[in-house]
Amino acid sequence: MRNLRLYVASQVLTNTSGWAARVAQDWLVLSLTGSAALVGLTVTLQFVPMLALGLVGGVVADRYPRRKVLMVTQSVFGLSTATLAVLALTGHIQAWHVLVGAFVGGLATVFDNPARQAFVHEIAGPQHLRQAISINSAVFQLGGLVGPAVAGALIVAVGEGWTFAVNGVACFAAVGLLVAMRAAELTAPPVVARAKGQLREGLAYVRRTPRILWSVVLGGFVSLTGVNMATVLASFTDEVFVADAGGYALLTSMLAVGALSGALLSTRRRSSRITHLVLLAAVIGAVQLVAATAPTRPVFIALLIAMGLATLLYLTGSNTLVQTTVAPHLRGRVMALYVLVLLGAQGISGTLIGWVCEHLGARAGMVACGVGPLLGAAVVGLALARRAEGGTRATVRRFTGREAVAAA
Repeated sequence: MRNLRLYVASQVLTNTSGWAARVAQDWLVLSLTGSAALVGLTVTLQFVPMLALGLVGGVVADRYPRRKVLMVTQSVFGLSTATLAVLALTGHIQAWHVLVGAFVGGLATVFDNPARQAFVHEIAGPQHLRQAISINSAVFQLGGLVGPAVAGALIVAVGEGWTFAVNGVACFAAVGLLVAMRAAELTAPPVVARAKGQLREGLAYVRRTPRILWSVVLGGFVSLTGVNMATVLASFTDEVFVADAGGYALLTSMLAVGALSGALLSTRRRSSRITHLVLLAAVIGAVQLVAATAPTRPVFIALLIAMGLATLLYLTGSNTLVQTTVAPHLRGRVMALYVLVLLGAQGISGTLIGWVCEHLGARAGMVACGVGPLLGAAVVGLALARRAEGGTRATVRRFTGREAVAAA
């Protein structure tokens, strides 16, 4: 399991520091311009390439060696954030520099995400697959919640420039860890030759596999507003609690505390069901609606912990369900679609939540966050109920038909 340990270490480094760098981008744009809408635009630019090219990244992940793809993408991440670090530390940074950096990072993410998700199977092999998927999912999702907390602490202590520098170093360290893996111990994936219709093949597979289809649909609703907390927490810090970056760090840290608890619980779960995901989505949305009305900071913090716990459990469970269901030769393309929906929805929500926070206030922004998960839980829950009811009716018809034949 040496390769798995190296891989997990690389993911801890890049996910945590990468999310920290994204938050530093958002905070720096807010500091330079004072515009929550521009913060939302920064978030959106990270996801525009995913919306345009996300499925292409899945084809690349199925066609080329995934370890080499990850080496290239992590090098691009490292160079991009290192450039922002130099500009910030020398005092030459401008808002447009950050916007360009966000777009470049988003372009690398197109190819990084599906390759990273699918690479787990090469490392773990069949005997450790479920455990490895759970660990990888927990690390990936936890980074999105712990990273902002790390960013807040770094911004307070050393500023945005050094936060970018830390991410750059972490990315190049991850490349070194990938190089250090033993190639002979990797499980070779099925060879997917270049052919027409590969994108359509992946989409058709998702359509005819209900467990994956409804996981993707629900994930889109949840990600549309429910998990993109950076903008709304920045607005709460500035508008509701009237605090500085230290106050922002406190809020993101409490979200991370809940996520850590969720990560510990997620590794103990042996299976994931779509009905469990629907329930968790409803919990996320309900907690966010209550948080929008929180009268004091301690109450808000308690709700953030619950929010982080439920969000991590949902995201890890969803990822595990999809990865353990998909056929091996389609894994890259299906995971690309899954990530496209999740991150694409987050990209749309960046501008949406930013606009709501700027024009209607932070509390309205938190209400908007809760709408997506609740709506998704309602839509998917009703669809599953109708599907179950239809299956029951078909069974009854077959049974009564056999009885009629026997009686005749």
